[in-house]
Amino acid sequence: MASRRPTHFLTVGAGAAGLMVGRALARAGKRVTILEARDRLGGRILALPAEEFGYAAEGGPEFVHGAAPVTRAVMREARLRLLPRRGRRWSKRSGRLVPDDSPLPHAHRFYEALLGVTEDLPVAEFLARHFSDPRFDELRRSIIRTVEGYDAADPGRMSTLALREEWMARDDGEHGRLADGYGAMIDYLARDCRAYGGTLHLGAEIVAIEQTGDGIVARCRDGATFEADAAVLSVPLPLLGEITLPGSARERAATAVDIGYGNVVKHLYRFATKWWEGAGGHDFADLSFVISNASVPTWWTQHPAAFPVLTGWYAGPKADRVAALSEAELIEMGLASLAEIFEVPIDRVRRQLVTARAINWGNDPFARGAYSYATTNSRAAQAALKDPGDGTVFFTGEALYAGPDMGTVEAALASGEETVRTILQSD
Repeated sequence: MASRRPTHFLTVGAGAAGLMVGRALARAGKRVTILEARDRLGGRILALPAEEFGYAAEGGPEFVHGAAPVTRAVMREARLRLLPRRGRRWSKRSGRLVPDDSPLPHAHRFYEALLGVTEDLPVAEFLARHFSDPRFDELRRSIIRTVEGYDAADPGRMSTLALREEWMARDDGEHGRLADGYGAMIDYLARDCRAYGGTLHLGAEIVAIEQTGDGIVARCRDGATFEADAAVLSVPLPLLGEITLPGSARERAATAVDIGYGNVVKHLYRFATKWWEGAGGHDFADLSFVISNASVPTWWTQHPAAFPVLTGWYAGPKADRVAALSEAELIEMGLASLAEIFEVPIDRVRRQLVTARAINWGNDPFARGAYSYATTNSRAAQAALKDPGDGTVFFTGEALYAGPDMGTVEAALASGEETVRTILQSD
């Protein structure tokens, strides 16, 4: 890294990682300017109006997964409470709803094969190599459904070693939701950044960063310019290729194609009552999740909170195929899925509906998808993107996180922390 010591930083993107970087640099005495293309903060964290669903609903990430040490540290600072996740999981199998408390079929054999992997390969290839026999059909379907649904990943690209790290990581924390939503965390980080002298500009869509004799200049689509000593880019992977960058930074940014990036359509439906609680003669009063083969396969409640809201999750390669559907068409797809899962007439479900959202993150111009996942080439790409180069352009964000929590808010916050350490170590 060059011997220059930048004191003024531009942070491009005011999502979790960008705000984490800006806040930490401002606390360290640096001058910080955060530029955000949207008319709001948060990036892929989308806080919905409380009056719409009756609580702080999330249009983007919703859960705190496991230990999440950086997330929980920020929560303690901001005095944000965790609402533990409770309730029972159900699955629709062979046309029947059954409690989802049975182990993964052939689990011992699967984990044994997973532990034996020494050379990385895509998950689909791993399954074809070790579990092609018809008796493993249910196992393969379960793994692929999880890879596509939870990781929003293409099984033909996702790294088997990354899957192993994710599935075998220690789970040392209670899963749950922030009582006031992730929007409250974003507000706290932005407030803290401003308290230390940082400035934030909305509606600043960066199209180019150019190197000058003594720093950089960022150019916006509307013609505005911002000058600084260095820039930190915290934008979703697909947008990196749309920002003109100086030579060395451009070469590092080009490696981002080796990191997977998946899409999600998130459905949120508020009903007049919790009509599903007695569907099919079952007792769903403590329903948490239901997994199925319906068009929108995964749904969850707000249990133990009493809000009559169901949230649907349609992710992975399938979500890329509905780009042309309107929000109304996506909502209808979700209603049909609920009717199929709970075996009730769709008109009954439709009559109960109070309000609904179907948020296709792939159609969001400043996201182009939901979150990243590791391919067999991702580790090399992440190393290239984390290289500080000449200290002029840095990269950060959840896609650069290399641990078991890739694709989460924890990944974004942890990457932001790591980027700041890299910057400050050069001083």
